[in-house]
Amino acid sequence: MDDNFENLKIMVIDDSKTIRRTAETLLKKVGCEVITATDGFDALAKIADSQPDIIFVDIMMPRLDGYQTCALIKNNSSFKKTPVIMLSSKDGLFDKAKGRIVGSDQYLTKPFSKDELLNTIRHYVPVAPQ
Repeated sequence: MDDNFENLKIMVIDDSKTIRRTAETLLKKVGCEVITATDGFDALAKIADSQPDIIFVDIMMPRLDGYQTCALIKNNSSFKKTPVIMLSSKDGLFDKAKGRIVGSDQYLTKPFSKDELLNTIRHYVPVAPQ
């Protein structure tokens, strides 16, 4: 299956430079435009200008964690329908439930593979007619 994510804007919010760089590299290879942020405050400063189609946000970040960041994004009427996927090295039921409570659409456990990342995006991107 050939993916064409051309012109798809993805925001990756994570305090880990490794995670940001890995996600950015994988996503750019399939045609995405990638906006990165180091924490929730950085993301909130960039989100209005960048208008991402999908947002990946790490849970454990300094200053403003992923739950708080997700809640602020989802409480903004402009981004209420933008998919927010929580990223975490924890895969406990409590963490997933808390993510749902604050409005996240999905949960991806780190470290994630290229296939896991792209399958998550496919879930939110309409399939182009053949």
